[in-house]
Amino acid sequence: MNTSTRNQSRFDIAALPLPVIQAPMAGGPSTPQLAAAVSSAGGLGFLAAGYKTASSMGAEINAVRELTDAPFGVNLFVPQPSTIRPDVLQQYALSLAGDASRLHVDLGDPRHDDDDWQNKLDVLYELAPAVVSFTFDVPEAGVVTALQERGASVTVTVTSRAEAKLAIAAGADVLCVQGPEAGGHRGTFDAAGPAGTTPLHVLLNDLSDLEIPLIAAGGIVTGADTRAAISRGAVAVQAGTAFLRADEAGTGAVHRAALSSDEFPTTTVTKAFSGRYARGLYNDFMRQHDLEAPFGYPEIHHLTRPLRVAAAGAGDPHRINLWAGTGFDRSIVGPARSILARLTT
Repeated sequence: MNTSTRNQSRFDIAALPLPVIQAPMAGGPSTPQLAAAVSSAGGLGFLAAGYKTASSMGAEINAVRELTDAPFGVNLFVPQPSTIRPDVLQQYALSLAGDASRLHVDLGDPRHDDDDWQNKLDVLYELAPAVVSFTFDVPEAGVVTALQERGASVTVTVTSRAEAKLAIAAGADVLCVQGPEAGGHRGTFDAAGPAGTTPLHVLLNDLSDLEIPLIAAGGIVTGADTRAAISRGAVAVQAGTAFLRADEAGTGAVHRAALSSDEFPTTTVTKAFSGRYARGLYNDFMRQHDLEAPFGYPEIHHLTRPLRVAAAGAGDPHRINLWAGTGFDRSIVGPARSILARLTT
């Protein structure tokens, strides 16, 4: 690790006026308006670069800068090798034929890609947001150093001690410790590994001896949740589900409605939509397909995307991914500033 680089002046998470980070939520909920509102109110807003092109990501960075002078972050998915055999992928596609027929769409092209990785890095090197975070793995050490040299603080999402040590070795400035309570994709480095079940507060205790700032993520929607995490050594919390119903969020109408519907009383972890474990409201698609769904990200994400788009357009909450954490039933509607205040009082 290059200690001279680590010691350069970069954004300090611990210096936030309010110790709350708005989680990057790929697929629509994270918007420039949401990131700007949170950052302007004293927290740290985040853009989600996943599933976007490098040019779209760059446009969103510039859009945030037009709305606020406050620091904000950008999150990238670290690409990994393909883990699924073609015959297994084909078998799962056959099992989804009925869903495609009912929604009058064709399944998507189950391609493997790197989510425009290098082009996104090039844009980040040029635009240098205050914070860049990585999910699904650690980038090469050279990537971390290059961002730090441009003034960006680097955060890596981890779900275990082993992952934490890899992130520290790569030169990360901060660790985002994600518990299983978190909504959306698990940040585990092993894309085909088991979904971790160690609660967030236990993970924080396990990592408390590491000489690096920790952000707590998972199930945090109220001030009591924030205080509990900080009492266990976190310098800040990261909340996603709490902001899903924010006025500035890009959460779709079907998703918003489901979050307050008695039809969806619980969440569970599934790989049926994307081929990677993620937590969301338990619906019929999970019920029907999760046991047969193989690991295979991002191929299965691309395969099911037309189903999810069509279902959203048809107002069908049972064939879209309703990502949400365990605290979804305590989330509220309102401006991001009010939600941020609730998380800090």
